[in-house]
Amino acid sequence: MSATTQARAWAVTRRDGLVLGFTDHDRALAFEGITFAPDAGLSARALVAGSGLAVDNSEVLGALSGAAISEADIEAGRYDGAEVRLWVVDWTDVAQRRLRFRGSLGEIRRGEGAFHAELRGLTERLNQPRGRSFQRSCPAVLGDGDCRFDLERPGYAAGLALPEAGDGQHFLLPGLGGFAAGWFLHGRLQVLDGAARGLEGIVKEDRPTADGRAVLLWEPLRAPVAAGDRVRLLAGCDRRAETCRVKFDNILNFQGFPFLPGDDWLLVGPRA
Repeated sequence: MSATTQARAWAVTRRDGLVLGFTDHDRALAFEGITFAPDAGLSARALVAGSGLAVDNSEVLGALSGAAISEADIEAGRYDGAEVRLWVVDWTDVAQRRLRFRGSLGEIRRGEGAFHAELRGLTERLNQPRGRSFQRSCPAVLGDGDCRFDLERPGYAAGLALPEAGDGQHFLLPGLGGFAAGWFLHGRLQVLDGAARGLEGIVKEDRPTADGRAVLLWEPLRAPVAAGDRVRLLAGCDRRAETCRVKFDNILNFQGFPFLPGDDWLLVGPRA
């Protein structure tokens, strides 16, 4: 690979599956099924890679563009944790390339029509706690591979179109009066279309009303919702063994330890 024909190509893969390509070359490049556009290019500071388990660190810079990376998508969190790959490529023959960096986006800062995103290398994951915790509550997420509960079963999910726009945190949902009070507490509200499509929030309060039910999220959604946007409510789980057995009939997949002795057990003395 000639030093005079080198270019850098970036691929950003969001958690929703969207893949964006950028290059600092003045023409578009294409390989691995990705087209790397030159018009909204990214630039990066020098990559620092440790020889041991030190975390690779760098920063990527770019302009906010509606056709590429928009301020609304960054604000909505669509780029949080996105996978990033960087190649050094010969623009005269893209088959001659070398993967220079692979990691994810960290903290993203916005300002003056541009963004600054921290790059985190693969060794960043080694700094995160791993392993299983022995506790009374279940660590699984309802419906995931450990829980194995099918949320498509009747009575555990409900979908509808929003009758009016809201603040993204308080929702008045008509026609859902057939569920018990608190049925969706600790559950999730997912947005299926509109500007907030793909976002979800955790339910803090769920109570029936005369026309349906009122739902409050712990935090507002990071994108606006409008009248007509479709949402989906998923039943909530408080991770207790009794809830798993009675509400979901899924006790065989319970991942906690409900009979684990508490701190009081250590203070128990023998009886006379």
